[in-house]
Amino acid sequence: MNKVLFSSEKNCWSTPQDFFEELDKEFRFTLDPCALPENAKCHLFFTPEIDGLAQDWKGHTVFCNPPYGRNIARWIEKCYLERQKPDTKVVMLIPARTDTVYFHKYIYKMAKEIRFVKGRLKFSNAADCAPFPSMVVIF
Repeated sequence: MNKVLFSSEKNCWSTPQDFFEELDKEFRFTLDPCALPENAKCHLFFTPEIDGLAQDWKGHTVFCNPPYGRNIARWIEKCYLERQKPDTKVVMLIPARTDTVYFHKYIYKMAKEIRFVKGRLKFSNAADCAPFPSMVVIF
């Protein structure tokens, strides 16, 4: 069992490639705002050093799988706000935490669509599936 999966030591979960490819067929993503060079899903991406929260996403179709730590609410708010800009679409992959303030403030009331993922995703090269359910949020 991968103990990091079940701890707070890790908050960056690399999106399974096949899962991303299915979404990409539908949306044709142009920007990954929270990536590492080794797991970026788009040609244009922002690393932690560039700080996607501080960048303008206008005009892009964004795939956002943010760090799942304490700052996830900031990423969700950013996705919501960026979607208000012309010609900008945002799709997020996040834990399905429907009991949170950010879910009710930004997702439940404001998202165009919420897709709950059946089963649990296997992130990165983990031996085990994630210890949480996931959802795709479309702004």
